[in-house]
Amino acid sequence: MTARPPKKSETLEVRLPFETKAAFMARCQTEGRTASDAVRGFIDAELSPVRRTRMRGWQALVAAVAAGLAIGAVAAPSLAQTTGHASFAQLDRNDDGVLSPVEYATR
Repeated sequence: MTARPPKKSETLEVRLPFETKAAFMARCQTEGRTASDAVRGFIDAELSPVRRTRMRGWQALVAAVAAGLAIGAVAAPSLAQTTGHASFAQLDRNDDGVLSPVEYATR
């Protein structure tokens, strides 16, 4: 008789922005795995003794670029949205950090 793996009885709640969750879920679906499998894989990698070894310079660079691209992919849609309104800096004509009634009215 083979030993059974431990029962998965514990949960972990993580709060994050909707856009981040949606991007993560889409990535998991593309890769054909569940979000739970992805998170468990991350936790296993973090707890692995191999994880504690220092990354080589090029590995750290690749990891930083990948993280930057992932963050950019999540942030880009929200950054691309335009509201059609003037920015605060454009409205605050005397650069005092406060919008006067006159400045607000000339928007």
